[in-house]
Amino acid sequence: MSLNRVMLIGHVGKDPDVRYVGPDQAVATVVLATTNRGYTTKDGTRVPETAEWHTVILWRTLAKTVEQYVHKGDKIYVEGELHTRNFTDRAGQNQSRVEIWAEKLELLSNRNPEKTT
Repeated sequence: MSLNRVMLIGHVGKDPDVRYVGPDQAVATVVLATTNRGYTTKDGTRVPETAEWHTVILWRTLAKTVEQYVHKGDKIYVEGELHTRNFTDRAGQNQSRVEIWAEKLELLSNRNPEKTT
């Protein structure tokens, strides 16, 4: 097992960005928020809840699934590997971003909740 393997459960921060890089070659970018729960220390200090934001890249069939079924606010599970992308920005500065290249996706939001009366 690779040491850069990750599993995340979180909420989608905005509608996915899906583009096609070739015939039937979809790639999707999802911004995912995960939550670090707040807690109280033994001395009574309250540490608030915080959010971490992650960029998730999905290819081919997973990208098409995201395009069709995933929307802002949805809860999803992703599993994949960390990849660092290096690039030069418009100002000529070297930048790097850590992304999760997803290999597995599970939709956890119930889009069609049963009506209870």
